[in-house]
Amino acid sequence: MEDNFLEELLQEAESKEMYQTEAYYDLILLNIKNLQGQIANNFVEAEKEINLINKWTLGRNSLLNERAQVLERKLELFIREKKVKTIELPNGTLKLHKKQSKVEIENLELFLKHARPEVLTIIPEQVKPDLSKLKAFIKTKPVPAGVIVIEGKEEFSYKLRNMEVENGRKETEIGITGKPSSSNLRAVI
Repeated sequence: MEDNFLEELLQEAESKEMYQTEAYYDLILLNIKNLQGQIANNFVEAEKEINLINKWTLGRNSLLNERAQVLERKLELFIREKKVKTIELPNGTLKLHKKQSKVEIENLELFLKHARPEVLTIIPEQVKPDLSKLKAFIKTKPVPAGVIVIEGKEEFSYKLRNMEVENGRKETEIGITGKPSSSNLRAVI
């Protein structure tokens, strides 16, 4: 009987130990679940902060860009008033240059009806205008029917010099090219 009692006591202790062990590992799982939730929450919060910073940056840079465009227009007016093509300054160069004229086919049927073979590129089962040949042709002969010539306009541009001395001399140029009196400027780097 005593053996039986000890055996029951031993089985009961083992059962309690197993239950406590399972509860312990279940708590570990719960802890991992909470940690993963915190990680996901951190990413959500970080994304909100990133969006907030991006909105602030876009707003701030928009104001700075508008200021730069006003200054660029002042530079363009200055070089146009001087009536020169290039002005070298200590911090950069101002330039006015004429863009090339552009040839556009306004009425393809009319053009093809009157076009000479030297201004066409013939691909089997397809005839289309060769704009570079047409441009050269127009320089010496009248403009063919169905074609318009868009004259190249004078364009303003500038380059900034940013000199840094680091293990020798290094010069970086940043420039802007734009259409005359236009707020749509493009960067040339």
